[in-house]
Parts: sequence; C-alpha cells; structure tokens
Amino acid sequence: MVISSVGLAILAGDSVEHTGPLSVMITTIAVTWNFIYNILYEKWEAKQSSHIRTVKRRVGHAIGFQLTLVLFLIPLISWWIDISLIAAFWLDVAFIIIIPVYTFIFNWSFDKLFGLPISAQAKALAE
Repeated sequence: MVISSVGLAILAGDSVEHTGPLSVMITTIAVTWNFIYNILYEKWEAKQSSHIRTVKRRVGHAIGFQLTLVLFLIPLISWWIDISLIAAFWLDVAFIIIIPVYTFIFNWSFDKLFGLPISAQAKALAE
C-alpha cells in the first residue's frame, strides 16, 4: 500500500497524504471484489464440462478480474484526484499490468497450497 500511495502521489503530482487514503480504498475494493469475483467464477466453473484449471482458464480468470476491477477503480481515481477518466486510466495502467500477474500467481499458489475448490474438483477427478 505504501508503494502504491507513493507511486500514485508521484504520477498524480499529489501528496502521499492525499493518495494514501485512495490506496486504502483501492486495496479494500480489490480485496472485496476478488472475493465476490471468485465466488461468481467458481459458480461458472462448476457448470463447465471440463473442470481442469488450465493455464488458459487461469489467464482468463486473472484478466477478467482486472478488467472488471477497472470499472470500479477508474471512476474512483478520477473523482479522488479530480482528473479525467482518461488520466485516471493512465494512472491505473501499472495496476492493470501488475494485478493480473499477481492474481494469476496468487490463485495458482493458493490452489497448490490448499487444493482446488469443489467447483474445479467435481469432474477433474473423473477426467
């Protein structure tokens, strides 16, 4: 959060005192949305004929998460820093690139450490 606060401050030409709360909001939104997104994703996944979590499926999951997260973050960044939506998009580009990579690695590691959720196990055992 400190890194994102400082990064936003530098990119926006603003103070860390102003971008710090924004970083907290961004993190809170991202964590909350990740929880909701994963529930929805696993419901979708449970309905698929194949339940194997391929690299393609994992990449799709990470990109889908980031693209939907942007819908929440761009307007917030724009409003908080008082800049245009386009300028907010460019400020968020680093997050747009970094978060899907992090999401992919985190979810893959989580599955390896704790095992696949039921939605990915049901038919994976039979396949």
